[in-house]
Amino acid sequence: MEFLKTFAKAVDDGYGGKMYIPTTWGYVAVIAIIILALVIASSFIVGKREKRVSAKQLTVSAICVALAFITSNIKLFSFPFGGSITLLSMLFICLIGYWYGFGAGILTGVAYGLLQMIIDPYVLTLPQLLVDYPLAFGALGLSGIGYHFDKNHKYGGLLIGYICGVLGRYVFAFISGWIFFGTYAWKGWGAVTYSLAYNGAYLGAEAAITIAIIAIPYVQRAFKYIKTLIY
Repeated sequence: MEFLKTFAKAVDDGYGGKMYIPTTWGYVAVIAIIILALVIASSFIVGKREKRVSAKQLTVSAICVALAFITSNIKLFSFPFGGSITLLSMLFICLIGYWYGFGAGILTGVAYGLLQMIIDPYVLTLPQLLVDYPLAFGALGLSGIGYHFDKNHKYGGLLIGYICGVLGRYVFAFISGWIFFGTYAWKGWGAVTYSLAYNGAYLGAEAAITIAIIAIPYVQRAFKYIKTLIY
């Protein structure tokens, strides 16, 4: 525990409990992890014929992370215990999975999750930190399903990939809400139903808005055309 205090300190969460925020060394460690994740990303196989992620892919991934971060701060509605409806922020991470496949998508999502943890941390315990940040955002990389779908179908990969990515994040958000935030359940609600409803509200609302946009055939064609330019 003394070792962990080097990286995080306990503060009042405003609701009678405790949360943890990174210390200076904590921020250094997170930044180091992000750099390591990017190095690993550049070494992993993304496609059967490419052994390394190209500089172009890394650049596109970095741009999408930046756009996701910017739009994540354009909040249409914020919920009291975390979570908000943003301006299509999840789409930008899902695009990497759709354009480059699972490996690039998941690693980009993990890097984005760590960035969110640095900028706007809400940490109760180490397991909760892992579930809410690298795992939940990394799951957006499941949009790589769309990458493979487009190989056999003309259109629809982006839509399917986005839905899979959001569902992946929802699973981890549900687990976190059920295990770590169940004590905040509304009166008369169990931890499971509370987490299902709470996380489904903001993730579902943003997903519905995004799906309505990317379901437009011209939008799907545009993103698929971009894919041919940046691959």
